This record gives sequence, C-alpha cells and structure tokens, in this order.
Amino acid sequence: LVDSKTLFVFAFQTGHTTGPSLNNDKLYKFAYSAEVYVDQVKASLQKSAGYRISSGVDVSLLWRNPDNDDDQLIKITMKDVQVENVNERPAAKNIFQGKTTEKIIGKEYLKALQRPILIELVRGKVKTFYSYQNEPGFTQNIKRGLASLFQLQLHSGSSREVDISGKCDTTYHVRQDQVTKIKDLDSCEIEKKGFTSHNRILDVSKKATSATVYVLEDSFIKSIKAEENFVFVLNYRRKTGAKIVSKQRLELKSVQAGMGLIAAKQVAGVIKTLDPNYVAMPLEAEPVKSECKKCPSLSEHWQSIREHMHPDKLSKPEAAKSFLSFIQNIRKATKEEILKIIRSENKDFLPQVVDAVTSAQTPESLEAVLEFLDFKDASTFILQERFLYACGFASHPSEALLKSLTEKFKGDVASEEIRETLVIVMGALVKKLCDRGGCKLPAVMEAKRLILNRLEKAKKDDNVQMYLLALKNALLPEAIPVLLKYAESGEGPISSLAATALQRYDPSFLTKEVKETMNRIYHQTRKVHKKTVRTTAAAIILNSNPSYMEVKNILLSIGELPMEMNKYMLSMIRDILHFEMPSSKTIRQVLKDMRAHNYDRFSKMGSSSAYTGYITRGPDVSSTYSLDILYSGSGILRRSNVNIHVFDRNAELHALQVVIEAQGLESIIAATPDEGEENLDSFAGMSAILFDLQLRPVTFFQGYGDLMSKMLSATGDPMNVVKGLVLLTDFLQEIQLQSGPTASAEFMGGLAIDISGGMEFSLWYRESKTSVKNRVAVFVAGNAEVDSFFVKTGMETTAEGETALDFITTVQFSQYPFLVCMQMDRVDSPFRTHITKYESLPSGRRYTARKGKAAKLAGNEYPLHQENSNMCKKVFGAKSDSAGSWF
Repeated sequence: LVDSKTLFVFAFQTGHTTGPSLNNDKLYKFAYSAEVYVDQVKASLQKSAGYRISSGVDVSLLWRNPDNDDDQLIKITMKDVQVENVNERPAAKNIFQGKTTEKIIGKEYLKALQRPILIELVRGKVKTFYSYQNEPGFTQNIKRGLASLFQLQLHSGSSREVDISGKCDTTYHVRQDQVTKIKDLDSCEIEKKGFTSHNRILDVSKKATSATVYVLEDSFIKSIKAEENFVFVLNYRRKTGAKIVSKQRLELKSVQAGMGLIAAKQVAGVIKTLDPNYVAMPLEAEPVKSECKKCPSLSEHWQSIREHMHPDKLSKPEAAKSFLSFIQNIRKATKEEILKIIRSENKDFLPQVVDAVTSAQTPESLEAVLEFLDFKDASTFILQERFLYACGFASHPSEALLKSLTEKFKGDVASEEIRETLVIVMGALVKKLCDRGGCKLPAVMEAKRLILNRLEKAKKDDNVQMYLLALKNALLPEAIPVLLKYAESGEGPISSLAATALQRYDPSFLTKEVKETMNRIYHQTRKVHKKTVRTTAAAIILNSNPSYMEVKNILLSIGELPMEMNKYMLSMIRDILHFEMPSSKTIRQVLKDMRAHNYDRFSKMGSSSAYTGYITRGPDVSSTYSLDILYSGSGILRRSNVNIHVFDRNAELHALQVVIEAQGLESIIAATPDEGEENLDSFAGMSAILFDLQLRPVTFFQGYGDLMSKMLSATGDPMNVVKGLVLLTDFLQEIQLQSGPTASAEFMGGLAIDISGGMEFSLWYRESKTSVKNRVAVFVAGNAEVDSFFVKTGMETTAEGETALDFITTVQFSQYPFLVCMQMDRVDSPFRTHITKYESLPSGRRYTARKGKAAKLAGNEYPLHQENSNMCKKVFGAKSDSAGSWF
C-alpha cells in the first residue's frame, strides 16, 4: 500500500491535476488572522491606520466521493473571534479598549460569523460554497474570504478561477512543497461601482497586486500567507495618493482526532444529513454597503457650507472644498431633496448650486436640474449657461445627458446665446463619449448627424459659426473635409474658426489633403486670406511633421509677407527652435540653405511675436505657457493668444486658451488697413478654451457704431468670460478585498475659477491695452477607506492652493515700429496639504491622527523674449515722460 504522503509527492512530480487532500477522521486546528492597513503610498505599515480580525479555524473532512478521491466536502468553522488594532496603541488611542468582540461586532453578527461553512473541493478548486441563507452579507464575505484560501492547484500553470474577488486570471508557480498563486486583479469580473476622470492627466493611476504563498505538508496545508496591495496616485501630483493593504495568514497549530466520514454517494445526501438549512451560494462576494446613521441630510449639509459658496468667495480654496463635499452628498440624494434646495435658494447662490447638482452626474440630479430649468425663459440665462458648462466639464457623462441636451436644442430656446452654448456643449459630450468607445451609441449618432446636417444647411454666418464651434469640441474625423472647406472658402471669422478647429486635432488625423489645403491658404494660391488664418495654417503645417520643402517654402515666404506677419512668422520659427519642438530638426536642415537663411530675411522689423516657456517642470507633469501676438501694419492688435498646456509622458491637457481677436480698427487712428483686410467690419471679441472645452465666444463690440459707443462709455472694467466651480478630478473605485471587507478609493479635485478679459483704447495717449485676468483656487481630496460594518478605517489626504495669473499687453502706436510690452505675472500662491488617518466604531468612538504642511510659492513675472523686456522698459519709460502731452 502507498501512503497519502507518497501519493502527494508523486502528484507534485508528475503534474497531476490533483488538489490538497485531507486525512479521514482528523480535525485540523488553524490560527487565522486578516489584517487591513491604510496609509500614504510610501509610508511604513507600522504607523498605518487599520485593524486585525483573528480567530481559531477548525477544518475537517466530512465526505469523500467514493468514485473520485479528489472530490471532497470540507467543513470550516471560525472560533474565538477577536478584533484589535493592527498596530500597538496606547489605551487612550485604542478604539477597541475595554470592548468585548461581542460588543464590537454585535451578538447576532458574531453568532453568524462563527456558524460553520462547507466547501466542495474538486481537484483543489472550490466547486460549491455552502452557507446559511439569511446571514448578513458582511459575515458571509469574511467567510468567503477564508474559504477562497483553500483553493489551489498543485501544478504550475494559468487558468481563470472564481473566488471571492470574482472570476480572475490566476497563475500558479509550484516548487517542491511551496505553491505561489498570483491573481491578476485587473482581470476580475465582479460587480463593482466606479468611474474615472475623462482626461488622463486629471485622473488617478491604480496598481493592484495579489499573491498567496502556500506551504504544504502531509498532503495538506501547513501555512498560507496572502497579501493584496492597492495603490492609488493622482497623476498630476503623485505625492497625493493612498494605499490599501490586506493580509491573511492561516497557520496549522495541531491535528487532532476528529469525526468519521458521512457515508453518501453524492454531496446532496451529506448536506441533507448534516443540516438541510445549508444552501449553495456563489463564492464571489455579494455587494454590501453600510448605512450612515448620523449623517446630516442634504439640506443640513448645504446650510453648513452655504456661506463659502457666495459669489464673492468663489476664488478661495474653501469654495472648491465645499463644492466637492456638496457633490458627494448630492450623489446620495433623491430628486425631491435636490429640488427642495434649488427651489428655496436665492439668485446669488443658485448658480453655484446648479454647478454642483450638474457635476454630481446622477440620474436623480440630472432630472432635478432639468425639471427646474426652463429654456423657454430668457430671464434664467445665467443658470442655463452654468448648467451647460458644467455638462461640458462632466468627468464621466452619460448617454442620457447628451440625449437630454439634444432634445432641448430641438425644442424652444428663448436665448440665442444659450442655443449656441447648447450645441457647443453637445459637441464636447460627443467627443467624451466617443473617447470611451461610445461613438455608436444612438444619442451620439443623432447628435453627430444633427451638427453636421444643420451646418450643411446653415445660411446665416452666426449659425455656421455655432456648428463650427460644436465641431471644434467634437473633433470628429469625419468633420475634417467640412472644416477644410470652410477654412479655405469661408469669409473672415468663419475661415478663422474652421482653421483653429483643425489646429485642435491630433497631428495623426492631419492627412495629405489637410496639409495641401493649409499650404494653399498660407501661400494664398487660390485667394487672399486674413493674416490670422494664414498664421494658423502655418502653425498647423509646422506642427504636423512637415516635409523639407514645406518648411523651405514657409521660410522663403518671409520677407514677402505683410510687415507684421513677417515678424510674427520669424518669431514662430525661432520659438520652435528655442523650444525644440518636433519640427525643429527639419527647420535646422532648411536653415543650412543660405537662400532661406540670410540677414535680409531674418532682420525684419515689427512688434508681433510668439514665445513659449515653462511654468513648471516636474517629475509628474510639466506645464508650458505660450503667448503670441499679431498686429496689423498700423499697430492695431489683430490677435493675442495665451495658452497653458499641461502634459506628462503619455497625455496632454489644454488647460487654458484665451484669444482676443480684433479687426477693422484702423479707422480709429486714420491708418491704412493691410492688404486683403480693407473691407473688414470693426470687431473685437474673446474666445476661451478651458480644460479642453471650447466655450462660447464673447463679443466686445461688433461694427463701427457699437465700437464708438463702447469707447465713449468705457469704464475699463474687464468682461467676465467664465466664472464658476469646475469638477476636475472625479475618481471612485470600490474594491472587494480578498479577506472579506469592502474598500473604496475616492479622489476629487475642484476648481473655483474667475476669468475675465478686456480691451481698452486711449486716443489721448495713443495706447491700447488688452488684459486677461485668471483667479483660481483648487482643492483636491483623496479618501481611501475600508468598511467592515463594525469598524471603519481610512486615510484622507488633501491639497489646496490659490493663485492669480495676469496677462497684460500694452501697445503704444504713436510711432513705428510701435512699442509693445507683454507681461505675464503670478501673485504669491499659498499651498497647503493635510493627511488624516482614522479608525472609528459605529458608536462614535474614533481615533484620528493628523499632520499638515503649508508653503508659499513666491510670485513671479514670467520671462518672455529679451526683445520684449527691452520694449517694456521703453513703454513704461515713455509713459512717465509723456504724462502731460498728446503723444
């Protein structure tokens, strides 16, 4: 006869698909512990928040299939359950001090936890999990976590297995009497809630690992050590992050004499004999959620934060913090609770309430805000606009949201500006849903058709511009031919808008046809184009892997262009070389040719310029600012363009763009317009992109009469472009821990923003000034928590700051070349971080540990090119010299 140990070793050596085998009539006594830790990513576990559940575990064999030795029914019972701190604490900081396990967990829950479970093991895999039906979900999950540890195979290889984590890809490595099980947690199929932010830079990176090491002896388990790690970091600030660690340990303490086997041909007979109340249940965890017993209602919460949401306080971090906490509470609220607040609030606070309700992005919040807003009533214009922009910034928009906006657009809309904003935001939602693989969704298909068909039928310029702005947000590949048509054959603002829409596409979409059209526009081979359109066409060519000849032709054109355009193009080329942009290599090759690179070409006078520089260069993300400005030959501003981009190795975010564009203003100073611009209407306006969303442009004045009335009544006050609260980062992931409890990681980032811009003329001083003022406050909060019903443990990490960034361009046109001074200033910026670790019981007993840091980022005047610095000295010197004269 061969004993079981010899068979076991033989199974290992031959790779037979057997599993661990229990001996008959034996009771295996184990010590079990399950620990959870929550802390910062790089922190040592010795100081983490957390807790430990420990118990004895009795394991015995009830039945073995007479036809298959590898089919066994095993009974597992937890005994003497204890709950304690995971790290030693003084009594005053120990929330479990003086409390029995029964008091901590609850009498009925403890009783349920210590009721035995049965598992049928076939070749080492759990075929069926048996328990009692009406037990609480959280005790069932703790027992599922224990049962899942007994699942293993004794040969190396990979398979998909079902355990408490769901159906997961699992790999086994077997070496002598040790088995290592690696579970790919990202592959697990299980019902879990969660969402991520739309842009990768604003999102959270997650890494999850699971490993279990088995040591075997005498055909069965001697010890098991399992560990799961979940790490979350904010992509744009990797110091803001959290980790959750779950450990399980099972150790054999003794083997004693036990009960004999139950005789039966099938498992069903054994269950009937043992206890007919046992039922087969899924091994994967069941969803459980603890109820908050002392949480304030939505109305109570709103009253506690209301003062921070006053319009005058919107550029403070406290406003962004209150905005985020309000969103969290709205997400748990009913439609009626939300409507109660909206209907009772006054006009000062309502826009902020609409920001938060829309940003919550639940079916209830969408229904509530749509029921409240009446698009047929022009008097609620501000609320409608705030609602639409919050939709545009949505972190994880739904198809239902796009469908609702499309229906509103097709219906009666009292304000033409709101109608324009509606379709612009629809374009943004199409892009976001397409990016998540939803291009074929019925609502997306309908919105795409509507925008493209109505653009084709549009007769009025205003309507054409409206649909082009929608396409500028949607960035549909199928819209490129349409945009090319309008860029090349459109007039004035339409041509300019179509060209800037093409500029937003990834260079991979810019085909040979696009580049040919841009070359025709730049070199004016078919018709005369505005300078603004030509320079945009040049930027597209130079940013999309230009050929040697394309670059050479652009360089050869410099010197033949209108005066200020010569200077602008030179400045653009120098900026590409200075900043080592992708096309710089080709430009350097062309510059070896003296026909392209000579003094006559590179010494052109003018005041237009283009400059790019770094705001920050960090290990996580870097950010750049670019400031370019184009004038007419008579010194009047044509276009001022400020951009801020944030990027890492894999992604880019267009954080801000503010374009001030003007035309037809030469008549004010009796100057001659440039070639091709003689018949342009007087116009000045501003267009902004904020976090990849093109906003509805703002018009300062349209037509000569409007211009004169605005100049005579000008107060010099800037015009507001965007003001409100924006949800930047929105990440939630619910996690099923292998040991049984559920965990969650939630990161939110809110921005309170106020952007305004203005354009002033002084005929007296022959001076114009454009200004863009940005006031921002940001608050970011990350919370990682493990919830076991009877105890919660977690960590919250926050970061907050506020700053102001001003772009000012002063032009004196009393002489030529006129004096231009560009300034980009940032004020002192306070920045604070806090970390709070906690453990709490439902009774209210709580342990909290806090630490924080505060710093101040010194204000800064960002350097532009040396030529600009020299010019600023002259401008401000000239101003003080000529205070009392006409010039």
